Amino acid sequence: MQAPSHPFLAMVAGETSGDLLASLVLQGLQADFPDLHAAGIGGPRMAAHGFDAWWPSERLAVHGYSAELVRRIWGILRIRKQLVQRLTARKPQLFMGIDAPDFNLGVEERLRANGIKTVHFVCPSIWAWRPERVEKIRRAADHVLCIFPFEPALLAQHGIAATYVGHPLANVIPVEPDRGAARRKLGLAEEGEVLAVLPGSRASEVGYIAKPFFQAAAMLLRARPSLTILVPAVPALRARIDALAAECGILDRIKILDGQSHLALEACNCTLIASGTATLEAALFKRPMVISYHMHPISWRLMKRKQLQPWVGLPNILCQDFVVPELLQDAATPQALADAVAQWLDAPVRDPSRLALLEQRFYDLHLELRRDTPKLATDAIQKILAA
Repeated sequence: MQAPSHPFLAMVAGETSGDLLASLVLQGLQADFPDLHAAGIGGPRMAAHGFDAWWPSERLAVHGYSAELVRRIWGILRIRKQLVQRLTARKPQLFMGIDAPDFNLGVEERLRANGIKTVHFVCPSIWAWRPERVEKIRRAADHVLCIFPFEPALLAQHGIAATYVGHPLANVIPVEPDRGAARRKLGLAEEGEVLAVLPGSRASEVGYIAKPFFQAAAMLLRARPSLTILVPAVPALRARIDALAAECGILDRIKILDGQSHLALEACNCTLIASGTATLEAALFKRPMVISYHMHPISWRLMKRKQLQPWVGLPNILCQDFVVPELLQDAATPQALADAVAQWLDAPVRDPSRLALLEQRFYDLHLELRRDTPKLATDAIQKILAA
């Protein structure tokens, strides 16, 4: 059977990262289907490819078990109900949910029950925690597009069809980062020690993580007065970050950036970083790091109970080893953080082989994740449409 020449593709991307992934898929599909109509929930990158956003992505951008989620849950559920009704009536050839599994898997399950083909892009991290989600994925998705190479085999064990399409960040970040050029762009001297401090991009993360990070930074500055510290800040959280830096007595000793996290990672010798996607970005920039995280004690106990691997940070999970230190929850004291960072800053002289081994492992990881994501995703989708 041939794929339809004028397909209607429905998509939902709930975050900035999902907007990027969806835009790559649209870019690939439009090369083969110039008359493609795509609609649903999306962001500005998708809109640049002609996507018809019935609702903007930010309507779904709520994280964790927060008061914000409680306030907005009914509005999100109402959007999901209206979306399912609209798509059930219009019958797209395919629905693709991009990440946002708490929202998208429910949509996919309902649409699939109504005869609509479904694809989920970004496998939920069933290999890290919440393994019970695999049953939900099996009911919801005809096919899963995976960004990590080990995921298709894992899903196959549960009877779920999947394709590895690579991680788009591996194509965005250069295989050979240019530290000198990044420093020149930031107005920094090309020599000297630079530490990038990334305390998270969400208000809840900054609330728990930024203060111990800045206290650790204060200790490092006392021991290394010439150290340059870069802090990429989400514009909406800049005032909070400024206030916490001032409280820790370092506001006038650090350089707070408006975003520019990639530039900071490229420029630095080492990063103190909150667990999340940013740790993978740091690995792709081949930078040593200290991974940390802190959350509400109840949330921590719930997460630990469902954790399946000894690692939390993505670089360690992907390397299947503690290639970089993780200091989590009560272990994330300012002194422990400062000591771990100091070990990396001293490594070029005291332990150069450790640094070289880390950079090689991150280089190999980069090549493994670097694929032609738009083409691989498009090829998989065309096969599903033609089936």
